[in-house]
Amino acid sequence: MLKFYFNGAPNPNKVALFLEETGLPCELVPVDTRKGDQFKPEFLKVNPNGKVPAIDDNGVFVFDSNAILLYLGEKTGKFMPANTPANRAQLLSWLMFIATGLGPYSGQAVHFKHAAPKDLEYAHNRYQYEAHRHYKILDDHLAKSRYMVGDTYTIADMAFWGWARMAPYVLGDDVFTKYPNVKRLLDEVSARPAAARAIALKDKFTFKAEMDDEAKHIMFGHLKTKAA
Repeated sequence: MLKFYFNGAPNPNKVALFLEETGLPCELVPVDTRKGDQFKPEFLKVNPNGKVPAIDDNGVFVFDSNAILLYLGEKTGKFMPANTPANRAQLLSWLMFIATGLGPYSGQAVHFKHAAPKDLEYAHNRYQYEAHRHYKILDDHLAKSRYMVGDTYTIADMAFWGWARMAPYVLGDDVFTKYPNVKRLLDEVSARPAAARAIALKDKFTFKAEMDDEAKHIMFGHLKTKAA
């Protein structure tokens, strides 16, 4: 049976959505990143990068959320666009846009807004700007397209949903007044029953809630704890 290594963060939620949409049988394996589970040898065998999500598909290891979506989509044939060169190009382009742009810039925007020392104004402004720039690109695209790839709900929309639902935390509560087309698609995906089930998967386990000094040292290794 497929093993799904996850927590409640945006990237694991993308894969959780696919699994809930398809009903693909899997074993849930919680990884508490605030306790350092991601650095245990048994997990590093699955993902040497030490991040969630990852899957073990009967000995086939796949890591990075968008790589997992593409792997599972191709394996099952589900939530993939019609197999034409144009659709394939669009699917890969938007998956990589999210994987290399929207996700990383949103993650760094969160870090410098909520976790980093407050005197790093340049870094904060840099990542806020880039996160907004990526959302503007998405919003302009979705003004002309119902879904990320034409009129078909695909894994690209699942990849979009993972981070888009966190946009107010990344950019502020008024973010969707700037990007109404992003909100339209976000609301449509969030209304799917599988989305609620995907978000609730984390509630089956107990994850550390506190972002204390120990958790910061584990997750942001360049920061020293008070005891260090």
